[in-house]
Amino acid sequence: MIEEKRKKFPKWLLWVIIGVVSLCLIGSVICLLLGGLSVLTQRSGTDSPISEVVSEVENIFKENTPTPTATATATSTATPTVTPTLGLGSMRNNLFDGAMMVYIPEGEFLMGSESTDADDEEGPEHYVLLDAYWIYQNEVTNAQFAEFVAATNYTTQAEIEGVSRVKIEGTFEDAFGAYWEAPMGPGSSIEGMDDFPVIHVSWEDAQAYCAWAGGRLPTEAEWEKAARGEDARTYPWGEAEPDFRLANFDTDILVAVGSFPAGASPYGLYDMAGNVWEWVADWYDADYYSAAPYANPTGPFSGTERVMRGGCIGNSAWRLRTTTRFTHVPEYTGDFLGFRCVVDIMP
Repeated sequence: MIEEKRKKFPKWLLWVIIGVVSLCLIGSVICLLLGGLSVLTQRSGTDSPISEVVSEVENIFKENTPTPTATATATSTATPTVTPTLGLGSMRNNLFDGAMMVYIPEGEFLMGSESTDADDEEGPEHYVLLDAYWIYQNEVTNAQFAEFVAATNYTTQAEIEGVSRVKIEGTFEDAFGAYWEAPMGPGSSIEGMDDFPVIHVSWEDAQAYCAWAGGRLPTEAEWEKAARGEDARTYPWGEAEPDFRLANFDTDILVAVGSFPAGASPYGLYDMAGNVWEWVADWYDADYYSAAPYANPTGPFSGTERVMRGGCIGNSAWRLRTTTRFTHVPEYTGDFLGFRCVVDIMP
């Protein structure tokens, strides 16, 4: 008997089996990968190292857009305002007329005189307490008064009356047409005299100017303290007898303000003696010192004449004393009469 031949395994079937197994293995690997990514996605909100890896992988595929950098906004820091301490020697300009003002500190001083050469109206001596204040270093000048008139259209008392007093050949006479801008009458002028003290001003004219400049006329006590200080000086500069280096007196010639720096008061004020008399705020009463209040006296409530201080060009040395008092009706004007202003310290 012929032996039957053994049948061979088909090759195509072998490749089919290999293909199926390969597909199964590939599917298993894909499933594992998908499962892992799912786990990674669920845990991406945590701070684990895996989430960091996922984040880095995702960033690779994102558009490379630069992240804006936050710029800090500059904060404006206010510069602290330093308020200077006011004291002896403090000075500043008045904002209204540019006048230099001197600071007079709060304090007590001896007012009046009982010396043998003093008038009765200068006594009794008494202590006065004053609040601090500013006072003009110089008398108000022609240039400053011209600014006031230009700004306000003010008409002075001498212009209204048409006459003022002028010293002619040693005596005072009525000069028709004399006023601050024509000091000797028609045809005269103040050209070249901008720095001279304004004259031919009444008490009302002086007060009107000071109000325009943000101030007022000084009280008699304020004027005297500014002139003699707290050491009861006989003259603004001290005890030395007046001479023509210290003040302008016993002459017919007016000079510019501040021409006698050697005769300055203890606070540095000029012409507190000589050149022109100066209006102050007070009504006059010969006996007022006997009843005056201790703090910030302002003079009698009423009267017929106002006080003037400081002496003028036509006076002798005796009138230049810091305690000398002189008076006139408020409407009076002349070529020997001016003023300076006080400005109160703002609270």
